[in-house]
Amino acid sequence: MAHLVWAAAAVALLAGCSSSSDDAGSDASSGSVAASAAAPAPDAGGDAGGAGDAGSAAESAADTGSGSRAAPEQQAVISTGRVALRADDVGQALFDVRKVVDGHRGQVAEDDTETDPNGDPLRSRMVLRIPTADFDAAMDELGRAATLVSSQRETADVTTQVLDTDVRVEAQRRSIERIQALFDAATSIKDVVSVEGELSRRQADLASLEAQQRYLADQTSLSTITLTVERTPADHAAPPEQDDAGFLAGLSGGWDALLTFLVASATVAGALLPWLGLALLVGVPTWSVLRRLRRRAHPAAGAAGVGTP
Repeated sequence: MAHLVWAAAAVALLAGCSSSSDDAGSDASSGSVAASAAAPAPDAGGDAGGAGDAGSAAESAADTGSGSRAAPEQQAVISTGRVALRADDVGQALFDVRKVVDGHRGQVAEDDTETDPNGDPLRSRMVLRIPTADFDAAMDELGRAATLVSSQRETADVTTQVLDTDVRVEAQRRSIERIQALFDAATSIKDVVSVEGELSRRQADLASLEAQQRYLADQTSLSTITLTVERTPADHAAPPEQDDAGFLAGLSGGWDALLTFLVASATVAGALLPWLGLALLVGVPTWSVLRRLRRRAHPAAGAAGVGTP
């Protein structure tokens, strides 16, 4: 008989815990009505104490819910932004970015910087965490750290989600406390196993809710800004100013002209050199043959002149 009474009480308590976890955000009037219904009758005898405890628990839950709604609701938002910059000196731009982060008591969560062969920063990607209250001001200041290419900002209102998670966490904690008390009062292995399974499930639900609560607290307290900085390409860089007048300008122009002439002459000489070799190869033997023929022709002409009367 005692086991039947204990089992009935366990079922009733588990049902009450489930109702408390699922309906934690109900109105305070519902809790008051439940408390009135649970009040002990004059002839309740020994059961009056248990009913009185149930009424007190219901009133406590109702007071907690009404207190949460009575407190002024503070808007909870998740702010994210993206900023793309371009600079001739990426290192100086990154220095200015860190000054903005320090000025708003923020932090650099990620930093991926690529350098050129000389070790100078070429491009960088940073993830910044800035207090949500300073999000807009930080975005404006970051846009002035270098040449602004693009800027985007997004804001999501999660006030309802934050309040709902807080209420569910609190209700789940009270539910676990009650099931823990029931677990401590168990007298048989069957009862222990039954209550332990329910306790483990609710503890897992509580851990999941607390993780969600921590995530929301982190995202609503600190905004996230993804910033990229790249070096200005060479074709976008402003050409250096040159002075086209004066002695130095004339000297520079004359020197450039001389170099151009020398380069052109060397080019022409290089182009003619193969032909010169060919001309020597063909011209020297030809010139030798013509010279011999001319020598033979002169003695013959002299002999003919002597023989004439």
